[in-house]
Amino acid sequence: MGVSGAGKSTVGPLLAAALGVPFADGDAFHPPANVAKMAAGTPLSDEDRWPWLAAIGAWLAAQEATGAVVACSALRRAYRDRLRQACPGLRFVHLAGARALIAKRLAARAGHFMPAGLLESQFATLEDPAGEPDVIPLSVVPPPEEIVRAAVAALGGEAPRG
Repeated sequence: MGVSGAGKSTVGPLLAAALGVPFADGDAFHPPANVAKMAAGTPLSDEDRWPWLAAIGAWLAAQEATGAVVACSALRRAYRDRLRQACPGLRFVHLAGARALIAKRLAARAGHFMPAGLLESQFATLEDPAGEPDVIPLSVVPPPEEIVRAAVAALGGEAPRG
């Protein structure tokens, strides 16, 4: 989990491979209307996000027996709780970093529908998950492979449920 540009789509597949579980990118669950809205520079509302989160939750629930990794912003506690309801035992790896560093990454990213201009809305929406159950905070600063090693260690070397 984390804001756009935190590295979810880079770290997620590496983490899934390290754990030997399926990976899905949350962006693939967005309906075309959400993608168009974001591409136009308009932040999503809660109403836009609920069906998206339901689709991710259903996918996670279907993977519950073996575990899986999904890259999903899950910016608000209510979004994370909705995913927890769909997949009890779900754990979150929160990729966190300084706004300036993530903005620099977004400015260098090409070919993604999410414009860098929406980063401020992402940070405004983000509710820090510190203190929530089953949240592993990790810095976005180290190389992806190092982040994955830290995540696997924090997960106890186990495949995450969901």
